[in-house]
Amino acid sequence: MIFSGFGTKIAIALLLLNIFVWHAVIKESSKGVLTVVFLNVGQGDAIFIESPSGNQMLIDGGPSRVVLRELGKVLPFYDRKLDVILATHPDRDHIGGLPLVVRRYDVGHVLESDVFSDSGYSQALEDEIGRKKINKIESERGMVLDLGGGAYFQIFFPDRGVSAVNTNDASIVGKLVYGNISFILSGDSPKKIEEYLVYLDAGALDADVLKVGHHGSRTSSSESFIRAVSPQFAVISAAKDNNYGHPHKEVTEVLRKNFVETLNTGDTGRIIMKTDGVKLWLESKKWLR
Repeated sequence: MIFSGFGTKIAIALLLLNIFVWHAVIKESSKGVLTVVFLNVGQGDAIFIESPSGNQMLIDGGPSRVVLRELGKVLPFYDRKLDVILATHPDRDHIGGLPLVVRRYDVGHVLESDVFSDSGYSQALEDEIGRKKINKIESERGMVLDLGGGAYFQIFFPDRGVSAVNTNDASIVGKLVYGNISFILSGDSPKKIEEYLVYLDAGALDADVLKVGHHGSRTSSSESFIRAVSPQFAVISAAKDNNYGHPHKEVTEVLRKNFVETLNTGDTGRIIMKTDGVKLWLESKKWLR
């Protein structure tokens, strides 16, 4: 139907009213529920989090612009705000898509470690952050991000300057908590860092969900770490039939041996988990616990 004159103004006003009503409905529906989406970005990591109060966080941005498509699937088209972006470490498969995200979205804060890569992707991200004058925060152990509604993200690593170490070794490791439900998210952190975290405080690692380190590579997922986390579910973010053979058999075996149910974005596409702080469920499946 084609509108003109006063009728056009009414139609536009009604359309805008409809949009904002639906925006309010969507925000209202998030109250009391934490949503965690492991985005399907191929061979890489990107995790979208919406807190019970509606605040939004993105951890990593995958290898390419595919993260924009994935965000478009989980956010309404008019929502261009991300309260926090956390870049676990500056490897392409984790930050390749972030310069485009920062360019397109209104970003409140960016958390990074102090490690730097001389790759073009890392420089492009820093350039976009600087151009938009976004507040940068250097992460450190003990830092707690209040995500609103009772949800928070606690940094476990790094606990020191990591500018001189391998980028994977510098990965930010943290725990997302809401009520009695928690997630350990570990970037590409290798076994030696996992075991160091077990040494520091094994009890703090206990969680319901583990984002498996380094896409299921044998360089991560030490048995002592898996036992300390003692997750019910493990999520692997990797491309189907990828060239690296991820997840490696050694990793899936240690998860199986410890009675952990494994989900893989390469098999299922994006994985959406929600919790009210008591129970945890997949969006399209029955209660998980």
